[in-house]
Amino acid sequence: MFKKSLFWWIIAFIFTLSIAYYQRVTGPTYPVSGKIIINERLIEYKLLTSSESHIPAEIVISGNVKGISGKSEYRRFKSNDQWQTADFKSDGEKLTAGLPPQPPAGKLEYIVILNDGMKEYLITEEPVVIRFKGAVPLYILIPHVIFMFTAMLFSTRTGIEALRKGPSLKWMTLATLILLGLGGMLLGPVVQKFAFGEFWTGWPFGQDLTDNKTLIAFAAWFVAYLRLRKDVANRGWVIAASIILLSIFLIPHSMFGSELDHTTGEVKTGR
Repeated sequence: MFKKSLFWWIIAFIFTLSIAYYQRVTGPTYPVSGKIIINERLIEYKLLTSSESHIPAEIVISGNVKGISGKSEYRRFKSNDQWQTADFKSDGEKLTAGLPPQPPAGKLEYIVILNDGMKEYLITEEPVVIRFKGAVPLYILIPHVIFMFTAMLFSTRTGIEALRKGPSLKWMTLATLILLGLGGMLLGPVVQKFAFGEFWTGWPFGQDLTDNKTLIAFAAWFVAYLRLRKDVANRGWVIAASIILLSIFLIPHSMFGSELDHTTGEVKTGR
């Protein structure tokens, strides 16, 4: 029995890791990175899409950058601003340029242009959008991430237990609900407050996708727990809640989040 349970925990853990990685790399806060060949030299770039609002956002071009210069042209996102320029500085091994910090939820759009002395090279076809946020203390952020990851792990394992009609379904369901409540409904709003100044920007106060999908997942598991507590045969509700949380985790993180409207000065969500 122990070996079987361990096997399913390992499967759930590997599955959860895969989903967490997918969510991370598909989200709008994941850096835009890649490579470009200039005069048979490999140049690598990392273009930030998220940065803290109290420091400049550092754009890095690395590789064989000897004799290469560059600039970044930027302006506030969805504004009528004129494009401004930040020149790259070289230390012999990499080029760096700093974009000016913006208020929490403020965004810039920017492009990067490299020059080998004869020709200019546009790194990306479309401008890259970067959003700024307030600094979230690690003592808040780390527990939030751990609880959310563990909630997904338990959700997956509890869904498997429901399919197997296993004996541990009740306590696993309760554990999933508690973990999701701590990570999403308790610490999630605190992270949001530090990052963007509001505890809750989902329904009914806003359209923040992260807040709304957390609320939906928690409600699904709460209902599943109540139904299972009434009758253990109601394991279908647990399977449904597990599928709902999985579907929500497949949505890239931070989509349609807080955004500062530079024309009005208001922070809006769902855009």
